[in-house]
Amino acid sequence: MAITAQMVKELREKTGAGMMDCKKALTETNGDMEKAIDWLREKGIAKAAKKADRIAAEGTTLIEVQGNTAVILEVNSETDFVAKNEGFKVLVKELAAHLLTHKPATVEAALQQTMDNGTTVEEHINAAIAKIGEKLTLRRFEIVEKGDNAAFGAYLHMGGRIGVLTVLEGTTDEAIAKDVAMHIAALNPKYVSRDQVSQEEINREREVLKQQALNEGKPENIVEKMVEGRLNKFYEDICLLEQSFVKNPDMKVRQFVETNGATVKSFVRYEVGEGIEKRQDNFAEEVMNQVRK
Repeated sequence: MAITAQMVKELREKTGAGMMDCKKALTETNGDMEKAIDWLREKGIAKAAKKADRIAAEGTTLIEVQGNTAVILEVNSETDFVAKNEGFKVLVKELAAHLLTHKPATVEAALQQTMDNGTTVEEHINAAIAKIGEKLTLRRFEIVEKGDNAAFGAYLHMGGRIGVLTVLEGTTDEAIAKDVAMHIAALNPKYVSRDQVSQEEINREREVLKQQALNEGKPENIVEKMVEGRLNKFYEDICLLEQSFVKNPDMKVRQFVETNGATVKSFVRYEVGEGIEKRQDNFAEEVMNQVRK
């Protein structure tokens, strides 16, 4: 298939590899983005595949807790100016309160629900759009429940650019749960533990590591041992309990929670705009757009 400049640009952003290497990788893999990432890694050109798309859209995350129920949500705006607007902040808190009370299953269901003021959630957001003058969207949310012998850890980083909600069982100490949430904000694990990683993902990583080792000229008889050793590093990158705890790198997160008699049940981590491609505006244009309103 034809390799477009946009495809090369996307691969370059995801891997940090050079333009010509990206073009060659796409050519070799017939335009398959995931295979191209693997090809670059096998050649040692891309040290790690950046799975998340470039962070772009503006807005905020928020966490609200009410007894044994909590909600984490992301609401997007077009510009950072609006994300700091008091009217926008009020809207986000109103949406959080509604979600906590009515517990819809999906964003689509939430938008059709009626708020205390008699309008639907969608109408309420549209009214805010008319007042603020920018497109605003309730992008995602998650309602989380816990038992009495458990603790929520709620942490907002950089005023809500990143929001993390954890549930720790075996403790009611919110400070411990928040410490774990802060770690997750910083290191961005994908899973709690290695048993949550699919066999397909493990097999794919094992194959990449095997090709990497062979391309480095390592003898086949030691490649398998090397691969298993490197797989441990892979787990450290993506599994919370395998990571060195940010507040005390001498211990793993697993040791930190176990020392406090707790276990990590779950976590949700939202980063504003992850996976959304931003308009190619520059800062000066953004300022002028605000001035004209």
